[in-house]
Amino acid sequence: MEREFMEFDVVIVGAGPAGLSAACRLKQKAAEAGKEISVCVVEKGSEVGAHILSGAVFEPRALNELFPDWKELGAPLNTPVKRDDIYVLTSADKSTRVPDLFVPKTMHNHGNYIISLGNFCRWLAQQAENLGVEIYPGFAAQEALIDENGSVYGILTGDLGVDREGNPKEGYYTPGMELRAKYTLFAEGCRGHIGKQLIKKFNLDSEADAQHYGIGLKEIWDIDPAKHEQGLVVHTAGWPLDITASENTGGSFLYHLENNQVVVGLIVDLSYSNPHLSPFDEFQRYKHHPVVAQYLEGGKRVAYGARAIAKGGLNSLPKMVFNGGALIGCDLGTLNFAKIKGSHTAMKSGMLAADAVADALFAGSEGGDQLTGYVDGFKASWLYDELFSSRNFGPAIHKFGPLLGGGFNWVDQNIFSGKIPFTLHDTKPDYACLKLAADAPKISYPKPDGKLSFDKLSSVFLSNTNHEEEQPCHLMLTDPSIPLSKNLPMYDEPAQRYCPAGVYEIVTQEDGEKKFQINAQNCVHCKTCDIKDPAQNINWVAPEGTGGPNYPNM
Repeated sequence: MEREFMEFDVVIVGAGPAGLSAACRLKQKAAEAGKEISVCVVEKGSEVGAHILSGAVFEPRALNELFPDWKELGAPLNTPVKRDDIYVLTSADKSTRVPDLFVPKTMHNHGNYIISLGNFCRWLAQQAENLGVEIYPGFAAQEALIDENGSVYGILTGDLGVDREGNPKEGYYTPGMELRAKYTLFAEGCRGHIGKQLIKKFNLDSEADAQHYGIGLKEIWDIDPAKHEQGLVVHTAGWPLDITASENTGGSFLYHLENNQVVVGLIVDLSYSNPHLSPFDEFQRYKHHPVVAQYLEGGKRVAYGARAIAKGGLNSLPKMVFNGGALIGCDLGTLNFAKIKGSHTAMKSGMLAADAVADALFAGSEGGDQLTGYVDGFKASWLYDELFSSRNFGPAIHKFGPLLGGGFNWVDQNIFSGKIPFTLHDTKPDYACLKLAADAPKISYPKPDGKLSFDKLSSVFLSNTNHEEEQPCHLMLTDPSIPLSKNLPMYDEPAQRYCPAGVYEIVTQEDGEKKFQINAQNCVHCKTCDIKDPAQNINWVAPEGTGGPNYPNM
């Protein structure tokens, strides 16, 4: 069908730290050169920040470069880190504090800030708009526009007002629009659905290790002022996950923000092997450990959310560019897992891509070519150096477990400064790591007490998640028979447990037959199902714009 279109020099998909930093940098470069660059950012959330979720301890290195006067501009970096506490949790009630001497340098947070990344992105969006960037929240990019020569020339936004069968709803239908561009930057975050398509179409990951992921679950709590220590950063490893083995690993965080609030979260590596494991329930019982409960008891939980993170690092980076565009931020996979930080690296990748785009446009390019300047700039940047020095962190944990892997990383970081003369590789994808259900021990999770631990549905309620019900399901099964015919007998259908929002259920009907039910309305857009399904049968695509969580300050 003939669609309306708009034309820009640059279209950016995603208003996270990478996309917004790229937009700001493009406009800054244009102003410096006395030229015009038209820039459009599309964001599937109802507003900028609505889908942003991160810890987050923020390193301001990239921000210092992008806006040296960020303090005068009112950037919401209000809580400097004052102290780092790192614990190894050896059981449900025992722990050992790690002396500073034995903490890898990458885990030291002096000079960093505890922030709400959602609020930071809202501030970045204000700076971008002040510079002349057009930002369109509530519009989901549905697919890349690719011409007959294999060049990307923009994106198509999703149709609005379509019923479950894909038919236009009378009086509500609005067809998607083509947003055409000389260059398109994809900043969708971890496991971006168009980024995934582009990686496959252009074979961008042919020389990379398998990408690796974790699921991060997070809550915000109002706590007793007497227990609050603004600027305190607490990290733990071990219980309720593995500490000596490498099969079910992860770690946790608890950060003291301003206003007597703390954020608490658990990251579970999606390479876990036990199909009976539920990341959500591990998180709930984790909060009962004395190290954590001492802060939360008597407090009130006010927000909940979950999001996958791409943590493969340098070894897992796909090719960054293709004709007409590039991947940036977590769509590319720039998070530095050794630091448990990805915002500053995402910002820098966006800025490097913007530099390359601006240089190409100033040289008279009409687009459609490869941004080799982005690749060259990346290899010459501190971002490459940082990811190179941390390249062994994830593979060491996966191969040797948290204790031995952590020891290896201490040596690598504190003695060799990340330049140990060999590189570990981890080539097994996360979805291929599950054992058969019959070969793995079942896990008995305690019932939530409603004080420190809670159920999934009340948690999803706090995420303010909503989708227009009369629309096609955005969780698409390549083969609808697989959940019951293969995943249930082999793995006790792990989607029931790895989803942190109760989207997937095995329901026994009145006639005794089982049904695989998808409650798409609950989806918090974490992408875990797309990553962890052992049959790789679930394809997450963007629902109608504005659908999903509405995080106020995650």
